[in-house]
Amino acid sequence: MFLTAEFWSALAAIVLIDLVLGGDNAIVIALAARNLPRIHQRRAIVWGTFGAVAVRASLTVAVLWLLKVPGLMLAGGALLVWIAYRLLVDDDNGQPRDVVPAASFWAAMRTIVIADAVMGMDNVLGVAGAAHGSMLLVVLGLLISIPIVVWGSTLILKWIERFPGILYLGGAVLAWTAANMLAGDPLLKDLLATSRASVTAIYVAVIGGVLGLAWLRNRRPALQRT
Repeated sequence: MFLTAEFWSALAAIVLIDLVLGGDNAIVIALAARNLPRIHQRRAIVWGTFGAVAVRASLTVAVLWLLKVPGLMLAGGALLVWIAYRLLVDDDNGQPRDVVPAASFWAAMRTIVIADAVMGMDNVLGVAGAAHGSMLLVVLGLLISIPIVVWGSTLILKWIERFPGILYLGGAVLAWTAANMLAGDPLLKDLLATSRASVTAIYVAVIGGVLGLAWLRNRRPALQRT
């Protein structure tokens, strides 16, 4: 089995899917860990990724059933809109939202696992399709995705420290993913199929709303001090 061309081509397809679709997941992990003390950042990224992969493995196993549930992508997209906004806004003192280090670590872990589960549906569907029903390929694909996401998250976190404006770029990616999920849900897909303008409006409203509201929320403390 391991020496067949079919096995290796399927595994190569899964690795490619992880590389292409893992970028937005790496962004959300980096954003969630950015407020932690440096000593805890790496730990949150690694353990958050392991937790996210465990959840993603469960989703992959159940993907055939999940595909039959109308509204799943719609609910996930709505949740991701809120996650994107919360990752961008500061507290009332103009500082990124933060809590005591221990609570920050678990809050980051929770955000990583939930957001990855929501955003990872495209990855789950891609891996499940490429694996052709082989659980071995699914497991190998998930194991391969761990270093990809951990390395990507660490790199993005370094960029955020140097260029804080990247936060809004990351928020835009999360918002775009949320809009894609909303527009792609079966409950809305048929309604939107005849109106390209409606699909565009969803993307503009979600991305513009998340970035605009977060920017206004972050400006409020500065305006109150003047």
